[in-house]
Amino acid sequence: MSRPFPRTFSAPALLLVFTVSGLAQPGLQQEVEAQPLVAQVKRLLEAFETMGSPVGEEERGELLAAFELPGAEAVAEIERLLDPRVLFRINVNPESRVKVVAGAAEARLVQQGWRAFLVRVDNEAGVTARLRVSSPNAAPLYTQSKGSAEPEVGQTPAQVRERWMDVGMFDRRPMNVRLSGLALEYRIVEIYSRDAGRREARVSFDVGQGTQDIGFRNEVDMLFECEPSVEVALEILDHDGSGTTASLVIRDERGRVYPAPSRRLAPDFFFHEQVYRHDGESVFLPPGAYTIVYGRGPEYYSDRLELVVPAGAKTHAATLRLRRWIEPKALGWYSGDHHVHAAGCSHYESPTEGVTPEDMMRHILGEDLNVACVLSWGPCWYYQKEFFEGGVS
Repeated sequence: MSRPFPRTFSAPALLLVFTVSGLAQPGLQQEVEAQPLVAQVKRLLEAFETMGSPVGEEERGELLAAFELPGAEAVAEIERLLDPRVLFRINVNPESRVKVVAGAAEARLVQQGWRAFLVRVDNEAGVTARLRVSSPNAAPLYTQSKGSAEPEVGQTPAQVRERWMDVGMFDRRPMNVRLSGLALEYRIVEIYSRDAGRREARVSFDVGQGTQDIGFRNEVDMLFECEPSVEVALEILDHDGSGTTASLVIRDERGRVYPAPSRRLAPDFFFHEQVYRHDGESVFLPPGAYTIVYGRGPEYYSDRLELVVPAGAKTHAATLRLRRWIEPKALGWYSGDHHVHAAGCSHYESPTEGVTPEDMMRHILGEDLNVACVLSWGPCWYYQKEFFEGGVS
């Protein structure tokens, strides 16, 4: 029996978002011509292909059949197929004020992964601005260092717990950056979850400064069910078969980096793409295809592993075998970095004042440095100086 889009698309999953007039009642209150609406939905289908989550053959066939119907019938059938999959319903009234309510789609996310949803926009004002999305739950986890020796507390642990998500509109080609001005339009929003379990978020939309409707009607509070991702256990073997530490850059088929840098705290650093893992440790990844580029500093080759994380699994295993290119210490030469910062520069000063020796040691081992000297040079001085004991860590 045919039905509209499945509740979630294959990883990375997608949902559509619409803007609509008359949020209290389903359906349109303005006449919509079929030709521009059909052209827009065709772009959505292309976008799904670009995002690595093509629409299923059955659903695609139903939409293609709807495109062939006479004008009003085509619009009604497209609504019927897509409305049950809308996560947010947006109305831009004639004064360009934005209102939003929850749509009918299930608010289901995946831990350490992205999902995309449809947004329906009913654009009574015909605005052609950019549709923007924001959330206090997607605010930065950290405050980058300003050089203070004793910085004030920025983000508290409670705030870090609340900032569990990332969110953004998919505005890249084949989608257009701005709204078209049509009475009915479809957009795509992508949401990332750091956590598993139930999480609530407040999500807001606007089409420019001052376009939020009064009474906070441009924002909606939504409870998400965040499915656990797959724990990928890593066997990391040195050239001699012993366990070791390696640098890993993990990307999905769209080139997105995991874990998401925007939701990282130590020991994973937000300002570079790689993470470091010891033999026997894990990363959490949603089902899907990934490329892992791994190595251990300039004395090793950089190798690549194509990894498929299966759906329905709780755990999965991956083996990374390092290949040494050269071993200078066998000739009496030793590698080192005598100027390493654990605070200041690109580090944050909140929620912690820089990072700890344990965090730095992970990076030192992952780059196969024989010697590393961590400096304290002013930023976060009063916190960092407690680690300087005059001995080897």
